[in-house]
Amino acid sequence: MRHRRNTTKLKRTASHRRSLLANLAGSLIEHGRIKTTLGKAKALRPVAEKLVTLAKRDDLHSRRLALAFLHTKEAVSKLFAEVAPAAKDRQGGYVRITKLGPRMSDAAPMAIIEWVDRVSTGDEEAVEETSSTKKKAADQTVEAEAAAAE
Repeated sequence: MRHRRNTTKLKRTASHRRSLLANLAGSLIEHGRIKTTLGKAKALRPVAEKLVTLAKRDDLHSRRLALAFLHTKEAVSKLFAEVAPAAKDRQGGYVRITKLGPRMSDAAPMAIIEWVDRVSTGDEEAVEETSSTKKKAADQTVEAEAAAAE
């Protein structure tokens, strides 16, 4: 029986599960939001919450603990420099899980997991600017061709 057992095994060994969660946490820190299965997102939430709580302490020992789990200096530095300061006024609930529909290939339930106090990296804004700039340029070209034809 699994009375009071909180961890989801995800059909993996303990070492495989730990490295999967470390990789997912690193991707979440790097990208700000990731799309994964609902089970993995639910397993990742407590890990991400604990990492942010650790990063809010902002001392050498917490940095070393985070590095021992995440294995990449870039993820640890972004966690301490961007993610934790954005969540400094929040007492918990740093992560949001949004359910999506089933995956097309195997009908696995999908979800998006993201930071609640999401720090915009500027990538989305750059994408929006380029698409709107292209639309404006295309409109101007059409207008110029119409004016030239007259």
